[in-house]
Amino acid sequence: MADQPERGFPAEEFAARTARAQALMAEKDLAGLFLTTEAEIRYFTGFHTLFWQSPTRPWFLFVPAEGKPVAVIPEIGAALMRRTWIEDIRTWSAPAPEDDGISLLVDLLSPLAAKGARLGVPEGHETHLRMPLGDHERLLKALAGLQPVDCTDLIRRLRMVKSEAEIAKIAHICAIGARAFARVPRLAKAGQPLEELFREFRRAALAEGADDVPYLVGGADRGGYHDVISPPSRRPLRAGDILMLDTGASWDGYFCDFDRNFAVGGADDLSRRAHEVLWRATEAGIAAAKPGATCREVFDAMRRVTAEMDGSGGDVGRFGHGLGMQLTEWPSLAAFDETVLEEGMVLTIEPSLSYGDGRIMVHEENVVVRAGGAELLTVRAAPELEVIG
Repeated sequence: MADQPERGFPAEEFAARTARAQALMAEKDLAGLFLTTEAEIRYFTGFHTLFWQSPTRPWFLFVPAEGKPVAVIPEIGAALMRRTWIEDIRTWSAPAPEDDGISLLVDLLSPLAAKGARLGVPEGHETHLRMPLGDHERLLKALAGLQPVDCTDLIRRLRMVKSEAEIAKIAHICAIGARAFARVPRLAKAGQPLEELFREFRRAALAEGADDVPYLVGGADRGGYHDVISPPSRRPLRAGDILMLDTGASWDGYFCDFDRNFAVGGADDLSRRAHEVLWRATEAGIAAAKPGATCREVFDAMRRVTAEMDGSGGDVGRFGHGLGMQLTEWPSLAAFDETVLEEGMVLTIEPSLSYGDGRIMVHEENVVVRAGGAELLTVRAAPELEVIG
């Protein structure tokens, strides 16, 4: 497509990310970062593969306080890693349960352990260690002088603010998602099993240019839906159903994440009212998402509107989140999150409410925070609940 961004990033993008990380490391007196998860390794290297879906092999990246990152990875990934800007690539024949890269890591990190250096490791909320716990314990025992330090905040500060090249990729997949949603009135019809509609939507998103649609959830029931995370069933769509589809399609490793609500054949008054309230709550969230505002303030702006129908204040815990290389990223638009918004953050604005007899409704748009306020990356939904079928 003529307006499609370039795939991948130039080496300068990764060099700039590494330099920012090293500046933050200097502030915290860290000798390096030890990373094991897909998003962090891809963020610093550009190493992009679906092979992460196999849990068999661990992968490691060391980002030093000075110089370029060092990859310690299974030999099966060496050819792809050599296409990135990384030069120091240390490999072993994996899987090797008795020594899955541990000896290579000990060789790499022993000089730091001898100095009693501080090594940054993500240990906080929304992080995980992608290696066997036994191997991690062996590694720490072999590097007894090393001081692991939680670097979650450092990684958050880096990844929450996107470059213009990253924003262009997210905008591109949002446009693809919008075109797929525009097909729904032609795809969905009464009598169609929900699981078949899910397949048709995936085909539509792929036809519009998505690389993948790894996340597609939703619900449909008479007068409303009752949850939005269950797999689709064979239950056919019926007149009077409220249908919701929520997609996390991806392009070049970046996600969109937004939904749309539809009424099959017609909508009851309560559902129309719920949609109208959610639409205004979304407008309030978009208006509040400015540099200097906190995530809690954006959440409160939406909650004040949803309280017109639902006094629970957000039973799902939050009204949106960060978006980018992962479907959900930091921060959270929630009462507990005091993160201050900055230019370049990409967010979902996602209020929800409960109404009627156990029914729920969710509405979601994607925005980027600019100097003058939030800029829509999705095509804004209409204020009125769309009737189809």
